[in-house]
Amino acid sequence: MFKKILIANRGEVAVRIMRACKELGIATVAVHSEGDRQSLHVRAADEDVCIGPSDASRSYLDPVRIISAAEVTGADAIHPGYGFLAENARFVDICDECDITFIGPSGDMIRRMGDKAVAKKTMADAGVPVVPGSDGPLKSLDEARVLGSEIGYPVILKAVSGGGGKGIRVIENEDQLARSYDIARNEARSAFSDDSLYLEKFIDRARHIEVQILGDAHGNTVHLGERDCTVQRRRQKLIEESPSPVVSPELREAICTTAVRGAANIGYTNAGTIEFLLTESGEFYFMEMNTRVQVEHPVTEMVTGIDIVREQIRIASGLPLGFTQDDIRMQG
Repeated sequence: MFKKILIANRGEVAVRIMRACKELGIATVAVHSEGDRQSLHVRAADEDVCIGPSDASRSYLDPVRIISAAEVTGADAIHPGYGFLAENARFVDICDECDITFIGPSGDMIRRMGDKAVAKKTMADAGVPVVPGSDGPLKSLDEARVLGSEIGYPVILKAVSGGGGKGIRVIENEDQLARSYDIARNEARSAFSDDSLYLEKFIDRARHIEVQILGDAHGNTVHLGERDCTVQRRRQKLIEESPSPVVSPELREAICTTAVRGAANIGYTNAGTIEFLLTESGEFYFMEMNTRVQVEHPVTEMVTGIDIVREQIRIASGLPLGFTQDDIRMQG
């Protein structure tokens, strides 16, 4: 088990991680910008290090400053929380190079799941149903036109490197596709420094169902049930429910078993969330995978009684999961 963990984040999630560390008897290090010097997470930690000015790009988003703080304090692991560097594959590589454990999946896994087109193909190869659409990034508008005609409109254009509900355009017909293609590429380039797009069939009135996954390095993978995050505004989640009010026990078993199979087949370790679109007729399709603990993880903790952050730390230290799928009880 780790002796000291640096939390590469601030605010609520940093305090949340510190609570789990204290319960495990692990010392904690807080990092903070000059503007966050008096924040709660700084006062709650055993040690703290100022890593730069208030501008996040020069503090919380700077891998070198984070690694330096870990080395100065003798931290043997880093927990990224969510946001900032949590899904930065290069940061994971640097941690590996400096012999500091990153509490999360591997850098390679973050890269694969961070590229929406690669993630879709990876999950399809693992036997997970995916939305009909392009097999990878679109090469041209002509390719998009052909594909749109084949699968039928409406379709949806997505940025390959997109996230947070950004880089998405619903296309109703071929004329709109022609008008929107270059605009979507420019938006993707501006937001994600990558203008690659892929195309999928648009599923109207779909529900958004996500499955919480935990996997260890010993080949054990379990799910902690689903969360329904259909209620959104501008593709940002407003309400999370668990269990979903519209998912039957049989459908729940099918969705969650599929998520476990997908995660296990790609060798996923640590905490992750596999997201699906659920149609009105009960069909479900892989949408994306988040390779981190999510903001909404307490909903699942309340239903299962399992401390997800604590399990993240145990898994990263090399320990196997302390329970099997049959041990998990949903109390929602």
